Formats: sequence, structure tokens, C-alpha cells
Amino acid sequence: MPPVKIYTLSTCSHCKSTKALLNECSVSYEAVDVDRLDGDARKDAIEAVRAVNPNLSFPTLIIGDTVIVGFKEEAIKRALGL
Repeated sequence: MPPVKIYTLSTCSHCKSTKALLNECSVSYEAVDVDRLDGDARKDAIEAVRAVNPNLSFPTLIIGDTVIVGFKEEAIKRALGL
């Protein structure tokens, strides 16, 4: 399975739904709650999101080379090969 990284906001319902889907599918992933970061860590996370999602919206999910913005269950499952 390709590496999975998700950038979220801790209060975002779509972000929570995306994490729940990944958990239900037993997918190992790295999660970054951007709003819980401070200083340079927050700046770096924002730059990383903006590099793949210029609108800087959440959740931004990176599965291997595939970027999915928002909670799109079918697209996520397809990118995971499920």
C-alpha cells in the first residue's frame, strides 16, 4: 500500500470522516492537525498543503502520488486499491 498522509483541521467534520474511513479500512497513515501546530511547524505544514492544494482546503489527503481534497470516499478507496 502506498504511503498515506492527511492534513486536517481538528474541528473539521470532513476531516474526521476521512480519518474514520482510513481507520475502518485498516490503513496506516500519518495525520497532521494543522490548526494544532505552532510557529515554523504550522508554516511548514501550510506550505506542504499549498504545494499540492493551492486552495489550502481540508482535508488534503496524499496517497502515494495521488492528492485528494475533501472527503471523497470512492476516490480514496480507489487510490488505496480497495
